[in-house]
Amino acid sequence: MPRRHRTDARASAHDGPAHDADTVRELLFRRTGALEWGRRGSPALQEPTDAIVRPFVAGRCDGDTLPLHRPVSRAMQAGIAVGAVDPVVGRICGRVPFQGPFAIGHECVAEVVAVGRDVHRVRRGRRVVVPWAVSCGTCARCLRGLTSKCTTAARSTLAAFGFGPASGDWGGMVTDTFRVPFADHMLVEVPDTVPSLRVAAAGDNLADAWRTVAGPLARRPEGTVLVLGGGAKSIGLYAAGLAAALGAAEVDYLDDSPTRREIAASFGARTRPLSARGTLPRRGGYDVAVEATSRSFGLQRAVRALAPGGVCTAVGYYVAPATRVPLMRMYATDAMLHLGVSHPRAVLPDLLDFVARTGFPAERVTTLTADWERAPHAYAAHTTKVVLQRAPLGPGPVERAD
Repeated sequence: MPRRHRTDARASAHDGPAHDADTVRELLFRRTGALEWGRRGSPALQEPTDAIVRPFVAGRCDGDTLPLHRPVSRAMQAGIAVGAVDPVVGRICGRVPFQGPFAIGHECVAEVVAVGRDVHRVRRGRRVVVPWAVSCGTCARCLRGLTSKCTTAARSTLAAFGFGPASGDWGGMVTDTFRVPFADHMLVEVPDTVPSLRVAAAGDNLADAWRTVAGPLARRPEGTVLVLGGGAKSIGLYAAGLAAALGAAEVDYLDDSPTRREIAASFGARTRPLSARGTLPRRGGYDVAVEATSRSFGLQRAVRALAPGGVCTAVGYYVAPATRVPLMRMYATDAMLHLGVSHPRAVLPDLLDFVARTGFPAERVTTLTADWERAPHAYAAHTTKVVLQRAPLGPGPVERAD
């Protein structure tokens, strides 16, 4: 079994010092390694379809560690200018990508504290997951399941929480309260039997992992699965665990981190260190591959590892304008490569139902659980998965994941 995750609870459980009722706190990314509490105006119901929610569990997305742990802003700006970085990065993250300050965080479980007059499905006091991308639920793309590419909400490439103003003025989810539009569509209620900490990442990373294995294994019952981890750190682990829980015949997980290999093994995966040239555990190829290294060698290796008719889903960032893909190999093996933003709102009902039915212990992936007040310090920690928590306003049916 993996070692128990650390808990950072040095601060008190209250929400901080008294402050102006017209403002709320939010966690701001300033620069690499530096976060702080900031203030903005209190959110209000702007449309009759809005809701106001209070997050009390928040996960750190794997993608947030890119600017948190590496000074990439100016390098990416220069890369875009000379053609070494795809300009779409700027359309998602700003002309100077990840330039602070901006409100960070886009995974949470929240309680509904107010709803507009046209919100009928969502009720005050209920626990909900908020997807990372804003969507209306009624446009043609949303109806096709492409909820993160909503034509109603997006003014640019994405409409998203926690990515900065280039993706809209929605703010981040590590905050006192925030506004959610299209609430009846956007907010997905957490089943009463599911602990909040278990689904801290359901709004992004856990849902991202679900799409890499649930659909492919449904079309390939008892298929074999390869996960290359280490870049999208928690997504690879969730994928390995979900694949085993979904009945995959074999799950092989490769990663340089002994800690993550230990977690993957606790889910039932075979593990070994990741090597760019090493042999794979299975010679006959894999029905399903999950590429979570965020590196070109990982993408090539995952595609080359596919058995005839296999599918590889890549969940990392590949920022170069051109990334090499072994297309002739794919042609010869009739393989499929899928990559793109995740669409959590489209899969959340099935994912949460699966967690409720099976008790899937997603919380094993969490390596640091910290008090909400410690967010500026804890969110920047060099660890696989950070989850922040504070007490809900009302008692929930289940709030512990043992």
